[in-house]
Order: sequence, then structure tokens, then C-alpha cells
Amino acid sequence: MLTPAFDLSQDPDFLIVAIRVPYARVSEFDVYFEGVDFKFYAKPYFLRLNLPGRIVENGSEQGSYDADKGIFTIRLPKETPGQHFEGLNMLTALLAPRKSRTAKPLVEEIGASEVSEEGAEDDDEEFDWQIEQSPYEEVSESALNPQCFYGFGNLRSGVFQRLQDELSEVIDIKDPDFTCAAERRQKRLAAELAKFDPDHYLADFFEDEAVERVLKYNPWWTDKYSKMMANLGKSQEQDNLAALVSFSEEEKYQLRKFVNKSYLLDKKAHCQVYYGLIDILLAYCYETRVSEGEQNVESAWNIRKLSPTLCWFETWTNVHEILVSFGRRVLSYPLYRHFKLVMKVYRDTIKILQLGKSAVLKCLLDIHKIFQENDPAYILNDLYISDYCVWIQKAKSKKLAALAEALKKVSLTKAQLGLELEELEAAAFLVQEEENALNAAHAVCRQQTAHPSSEASDLEDSDSTSSSEAQASDSEDELQDSESEAANSLQGPLVEECHTLLIDDGGVHSHPAMLTCDGSQGRPLASSPALGGSRPLIEELGEQLRTTVQVSKPEGSASGNHSTTQDRDGQLQTPSN
Repeated sequence: MLTPAFDLSQDPDFLIVAIRVPYARVSEFDVYFEGVDFKFYAKPYFLRLNLPGRIVENGSEQGSYDADKGIFTIRLPKETPGQHFEGLNMLTALLAPRKSRTAKPLVEEIGASEVSEEGAEDDDEEFDWQIEQSPYEEVSESALNPQCFYGFGNLRSGVFQRLQDELSEVIDIKDPDFTCAAERRQKRLAAELAKFDPDHYLADFFEDEAVERVLKYNPWWTDKYSKMMANLGKSQEQDNLAALVSFSEEEKYQLRKFVNKSYLLDKKAHCQVYYGLIDILLAYCYETRVSEGEQNVESAWNIRKLSPTLCWFETWTNVHEILVSFGRRVLSYPLYRHFKLVMKVYRDTIKILQLGKSAVLKCLLDIHKIFQENDPAYILNDLYISDYCVWIQKAKSKKLAALAEALKKVSLTKAQLGLELEELEAAAFLVQEEENALNAAHAVCRQQTAHPSSEASDLEDSDSTSSSEAQASDSEDELQDSESEAANSLQGPLVEECHTLLIDDGGVHSHPAMLTCDGSQGRPLASSPALGGSRPLIEELGEQLRTTVQVSKPEGSASGNHSTTQDRDGQLQTPSN
């Protein structure tokens, strides 16, 4: 018989059961319901459910069949109209457990025939005398009776004696069957401290662009939580909140594959299960946030590495130590190592727990799928996740609500992680300030080295200006000198001619040129036409020389002055000694 795919929903008066039975004989089917028991049969499908509420047969029940989709839809009236049935999406819990019925006597001899048959087979086999021998080793009592338990509710032991090779890549602890809980914790703390990298932490602390992007991502539970808070403002009925979280067809298929069973847990084991649930959800929320909802090849590694429950088989005594351990591992192992990310994931976990069993189960189903697709990590499903998926469907909603409140009251600081984060940050800030001061000093030095060159250029400009000015002045002086030389060159001959004219062997000769010795700066004394006429040139020249030129008395000469006289005939006469 095959268990068909089914889904349950409700309205105030009816419970609706939708059963998908493709290729079934719809002409031959049976439906039975009474109280909390529901049975459906259509060859080759058989379904039996234990309903969370009572139904009754009163003539208002209805049934229909969609031939295209192959779905039976049956409406069953509730015994108490208006009653809300809780846990209709917990499909595994709704499946009725199989009860073993046998006609064998309650007390019988076990294995008599099997032993004889096995003995006959052993006699037929040939004994191998060449078997490898090994020296005798003393086996401790703890090895004979291992007392180190792990797994869901600490119900497993001795698993690693058979699967050590496969599990060595999945867990961090070696020989968990012979390592007690206290020793596991000591080794875990030492491994976290050795793995912590201050440089990686400070790099993410100062360059947090990628971390900020991850913090802004909104996973699927964010919108569900907002709707839940809005509904709580309108209605206080907690049962109506389960409808906020729905399961896909793939998730429903996962639920149908689980085997429904019960767990006998004492009070201590019960607490361990709830504490382990928080630890696993923290790791899952981190993975969902950093991957932004897109699973990748590192998803399985992130979840199991960040959860000490999964990789160290850690057991817990309170909620605070779970959060401290998670913070230490986030800052030591994954790609993004930031304290803000630890606190964000912490708040995400609170939201999931407040959303109730449906949200928690959805997360566990996602983890189960991730581990199932990863070759070594699938063993963690057998040890933990599969049992969690079945157990959470029967867990009480009040317990999860109380767990969320306990987690909400816990506070976490950097100092509590024991990694000296505050000291590292303070030292990094000091180094950053020193680097800023050095950069400022280098900038000032570069500016100072730039100023002298500009001043030198200014001096060069001024020198060039002064040199140009000096050259200009020199050129002006040269021009003036040349002009004066030209004037002197012009005056020299005239003066010489004048002196030659005046004194030449005691006689006077005439010269038809202009005279400059009177200080007229080259102005002509008289033009030749003006000097012409009835009077001779020598007479006019003599009159002018008489007023401008005086001949001094020579030293050692006799008393008396030399003077020139002119007679009436115009002849110049000089007195003789």
C-alpha cells in the first residue's frame, strides 16, 4: 500500500482533507471517519490519520473528485463548530503509528531455529587459517561499556566505532565515544581560541561594506514576523498564526517520508533537546543571511561548523552559553566575522521561535535537505535533524514561546566572548590615529618642499627681471654714451677747427664750418649766405670771436694781456712782445 500525498485545512465548521491519488481506482474507494480517526482507501493508496480534533458524521459531510488533478476533497463536519484544530500542517504527526499485531504467544523461546540454521551455514564454510594476528591489548572498562552519549536527546553511542572514516570530515571531535562532555568543551574552547585570527576580524571590522549588505538582507521569516505582529494587534488568538507559514510540495513530501515515532526523554534530555534546537537555528540563520537565501556548496559546512551541537556534540546548561559559543565561532571560522552579524542572527532566531512550530519545522526541513545533498553531512540527519523534524511536530507551542522569551532576555557583549575584542579595536584605533598623523606630517613636508622651489622660481623671475632691467639700463647708457660720443665726435673737430682757426702759428685762418664751442649744442652760428654779402666772412667771424673767445695770459710771460684787436680794415692784430 502507498501513502498518498495529502493536505489538511479548515474553516469554522468543517475540516477539509485533500488527498492526491493519481492512477487510482476511483470507482472503488472507502472513507471512514469517527471522532479523531480518519481512514481513506483507494487501491493502491491507503491513508489513516489521527486528527487533532473530533469530527462527526451528521449528514453535512461532502466529497468531490477532480479527475484532471486526481485529487479527492472531503469536507468533514466538526463536532464542535467554531473549534480551531491545531497542527494541521504537522503531517508526520498526523499519520497514525503502525501497531504491531501478532498471534504469537507473549512468552516464547527466541532464535532457536535461527541458531541452528546459522550453525549449519558456519559448518559448511571453510575456516581461514591464514588470518592476520595482532598482539593482545588491554581493553579498558570504558571501552567495553562506553558511557559517552550524543545525538538527539543524547540517545546515541558507539556510532563512531563503525563510521569513524566517514564522520571524520563532518565533526571536529576525535573519538567522541570515549570523550566525555567536559573534555569536549575544553577541546572546543581551545580550538576556537587557536582558530581566531585578529587580522581577519579587524579587516571585517574596518571594511564592513559586505557585512552591511548582508545585514540589510530580509530572509523569508522577516515578512512572516511582521504579519504576525500586525495580527497580534488585532487578535490574541495564537492558533491563527500557524497559517502564516506554509509548506511547499517538496517539504510536504519530506514530511511524509519521516517515520512517526515517540521519544522517551527525561527532564535533563528534554532541556538538552530545546537548547540544541537554539544552537542549530542560530547556525541556520547565519547561513541563510550570508548566502542571501541562495544555497551553495558551503551551506552544509557553515551550518555544521557554527553549531557546536553538530560538530562537537556539545551539551548545554543555559541559553547564555549557547549564544557565547555561537559568537566565538562566528568570529573564528566563516567568511564574514563581525559582531553585528552575531547580534542580527540572534534576533532572527528569536523571530523564528516566536512564529511557532511551523516556522521552526520549515527551517529544520531546509537543513535536512542541505545535509541530504552533501555527501559526508547526511549522517548528521540520522543523528539529529530527522529526529528534530519529527519531534518538533509534537512539541508544545507554549514551550517554544517560553524558549523565545528566555532567549530574548539574554544579553551578549564583546567582553563575554573571551577573545579580547575591545583591546584589539582600541589598539587598531591608536594605530590608525598614528598613521593619520604621519600622513599629515608627510603632507606638510611635501608642501614645505614645494614652497622653496616656488620661491626660487620667484627669485629667478626677479633676477631675470632685474637683469633685464639692468640690461635695459645698460642699453640706455650705451645709447646715451653713443649719442654723447656722436656729439663729441661732432664737437671735437669743430672745437679743434675752432682752435686751429684761432691759433695757428700766431695767425688766424678762416673756416666755413659751424662752431659748437659756444655751448649752442650744434646750432649753426651763421649760415654761409648770411655771412656773405658786402662784408666778408672773416669780419663777421672776428666780431663773434671777440665776444666768445678769450686768450689767457700764458705763465711766465711778460706782464700785459694778450688781446686781439681789429683795425678798421677788418684785420686781426695781435700785440707782440
